Amino acid sequence: MPRLPPAITLWLTLCLTGHALAEEKPVSFIHDIMPRLMKAGCAGGNCHAKPEGQNNFKLSVFGYDPAHDYHEIVRDARGRRVFMAAPEESLLLRKATGQMPHEGGARIEKGGPAWNLLVTWIKQGAPFALEGEPALSRVTVQPQEGTYAKGAAQQLTVTASYSDGTTRDVTSLTDYLSQDKELAEVDDHGLVKTGAISGEGVIVARFMGHVDVARFTLPSDKKLPAEIYAKLPVNNEIDRLVHTRHQKLGLLPSGLCTDEEFLRRASLDLIGKLPSAELARRYLADTRPGKRARLVDELLEDPNYADHWAVKWGDLIRPNPSRVGVKPVYLLDSWLRESFRQNKPYDRMIAELLTAQGSTHQHGPVAVFRDKRDPADMGAFVSQIFLGVRLDCAKCHHHPSEKWTQDDYYQLAAFFGRMKRRGQAISAPISGEVEYWWHGGTGSVSHPVTEAVMTPKPPDGPKMPYVEGQDPRARLADWMRASDNPFFAKALVNRIWSDFLGCGIVEPVDDFRVSNPPTNPALLDWLAADFVSSGYDLKHLMRTIAASRTYQFSVEPNEHNLADTRNFARAHKRRLSAEVLLDAVGDLTGVRDTFQGLPPNSRAVQTWNHKLSSEFLDAFGRPNASQECPCERERKSSVVQALHLMNSDTLQNKLASEKGRVTALVKDASLSEPKLVTEIYLAAYNRLPEAGEMQAALRFFSTPGATRQTAAEDLAWALINSAEFVFNH
Repeated sequence: MPRLPPAITLWLTLCLTGHALAEEKPVSFIHDIMPRLMKAGCAGGNCHAKPEGQNNFKLSVFGYDPAHDYHEIVRDARGRRVFMAAPEESLLLRKATGQMPHEGGARIEKGGPAWNLLVTWIKQGAPFALEGEPALSRVTVQPQEGTYAKGAAQQLTVTASYSDGTTRDVTSLTDYLSQDKELAEVDDHGLVKTGAISGEGVIVARFMGHVDVARFTLPSDKKLPAEIYAKLPVNNEIDRLVHTRHQKLGLLPSGLCTDEEFLRRASLDLIGKLPSAELARRYLADTRPGKRARLVDELLEDPNYADHWAVKWGDLIRPNPSRVGVKPVYLLDSWLRESFRQNKPYDRMIAELLTAQGSTHQHGPVAVFRDKRDPADMGAFVSQIFLGVRLDCAKCHHHPSEKWTQDDYYQLAAFFGRMKRRGQAISAPISGEVEYWWHGGTGSVSHPVTEAVMTPKPPDGPKMPYVEGQDPRARLADWMRASDNPFFAKALVNRIWSDFLGCGIVEPVDDFRVSNPPTNPALLDWLAADFVSSGYDLKHLMRTIAASRTYQFSVEPNEHNLADTRNFARAHKRRLSAEVLLDAVGDLTGVRDTFQGLPPNSRAVQTWNHKLSSEFLDAFGRPNASQECPCERERKSSVVQALHLMNSDTLQNKLASEKGRVTALVKDASLSEPKLVTEIYLAAYNRLPEAGEMQAALRFFSTPGATRQTAAEDLAWALINSAEFVFNH
């Protein structure tokens, strides 16, 4: 017998079962069915939400497009997946319960709550939405935060809140994820079981595109008395907030680093330069109070400051010269260096970058627009670099672990939708033809699925409709630099903190999201507020961090902080970046590399283009701008790096150079062998050699066949190849 058309089947069903339907609670596809399918895993990336779907049945990833999913289930293939006259016989149900062959196996239990809900929905005519149906506004997980014993259990409760003020318990429909399973595991029903190690874990709860987190703290087994923390010295508010965190976790911070360690650490962090032997000798001899603060002030006035930080920001925004041309990249680099020389307020610097227009051969920041030509690419770039929010996942679908949608992605892109350009699109390798960019007053960005024209709107910000004669980029910049902006200042202080402490308060530094919370929210909030109140003064921020005891902790652990890697209870060794390490080698040997297109004796931090050839810089992780930025540095050491230092002919030639430091020291007749060793130690480590080190160093000079020159060369080579030289500690 042939099947009746779906419309006739629905009419007959309503006629025959109208009384029964009237007694059943109305079921919505959006609020009731999609959550059940999501929980069953049907809309996962390894099932029907794969790019090609599964067996001609394709759902959107994590249900980001309900209208499409509804059409696939109810309308596609002439409605073959739902059978209104006999809901229990619907293909959707028979496959999901395993009654028919299904590669995904049984995902729903026949006769269970999900099965009964689907049957009722189909009986009611499979409606997409109910009249006056409220929108889901947020989800909340309880308890939000707690301190638990090891091996404890805690049931989470998740509540969905809707636009009409109603709430609903969605605990059984929520997806859960533990960020650290060694600390806490969670099952499908939200039951959390804590692990056997100390620390803090985060449980992510996700329901229909909304996310919340629960934080679990497992304190150390060795509880320290409160008076210990009360007696810890505090240099500024940073220390108070960090100590509060340590007390909660049962961590005891290390003692202070030595003056020698602080000198080297501060110089490398602030200006990317080894202290000279003369500075080391003068600083170590200074017995006046406040010497560390005076050193920081002196370093911040060093000319190397601007070059050092321009390299760091060049990593993040430098375009590929093969795509935009060498001249625009050079002009952008020059603009960065001049901005840091002026200590230009950070908010003004970024506003200048975002609102740039004009010739690519006259104004450096325009090179960014020539590189990020598509408004969507520019929007994602701005979000990640300057707001610390990664929106890339939302380009094609709802973010898998966050609230960001395609609307968020393309609304941000809309700020750049009215940019106009004239000239050669892709530049020739050297300088190519000039290209002009400006705000043209017309243009738009459309949603790729709905094709709706997007109104400019920043993440978590207000809609900013186009205004005649007004550049929307300027409105975006004004929103970013507002004192109450939730992202801008926090993203910057987190980056600087990570540079100085080796790890961000949010890590990775450009991945701010609810499901990746800061380890110390109060510290991040205070740093951001202080930075804003200073007028976005970068040197003020760096001076504040360097003044804290937290920055000045020793790398030496104690029994209470040995395992800590995220809460700043001790300092961590950090490998020097490629340019800084190469300059350190040049400072020690007195011989610098030669870079094409740069004056003689230029420092490595003055290079502005990855095409300036240097095997050393490439070996130690200089980013290749032909890759998509942001180009974050790889901080780990490698065998290639170790072999390069040990076997480099270039390094040996520098050590043996007639014009180098080693030869000059060797020829100084006033220097005895112990004094010669001391000078090399001061140049390499910025400290005096210990007694055992002096004895070992002097053996170089007594080795059979050694000369004063070869002994000094061998000693300097050994120091350069040591961890103390290659790492900032």
